[in-house]
Amino acid sequence: MGSARDRPSKLVLSLYHYLLVCFILLLIILIAGTIYGIFIGSPFQKNRDVEVVQKNSEGQTFTGIGQIRVSTADNPPGMVILLVSFIYYPDDKAFSEELALRVGDFRSILEDFLSSCSSSDLQKMGDEGIKAELLRRFNSILKLGQIDTLYFSDFLIIG
Repeated sequence: MGSARDRPSKLVLSLYHYLLVCFILLLIILIAGTIYGIFIGSPFQKNRDVEVVQKNSEGQTFTGIGQIRVSTADNPPGMVILLVSFIYYPDDKAFSEELALRVGDFRSILEDFLSSCSSSDLQKMGDEGIKAELLRRFNSILKLGQIDTLYFSDFLIIG
């Protein structure tokens, strides 16, 4: 027959039962939380959606055009490095889509305008004159909205 040593003690059995009950409770909590999250939704997600709506209604910066490097009309040519951005409202889906579709056109406008000017012409026009001309050209191709103000993050004339 088995000795007392082979039989588990009452302490080990009670510990085993305690751990089994804890495991079952954790499993129930995990399943209940999953069901709640699937059918009811997370309160954290709702707060994040409100934050995104508030951010979108304030406007965001459109930087999709990227940095432009263009040779000037000088002989020998100089170089213009320019990063243009502007504010747009993502809530206006149609205008946002038009902007995304016009990125190539915006780049062409920038390259055509900057390459037709000499370094001294650009310096005489200054930031504001260049912004006004580019804004006029950008808005002339837009059908679903207009850009209010252009911003230059990088603007360097070399040569």
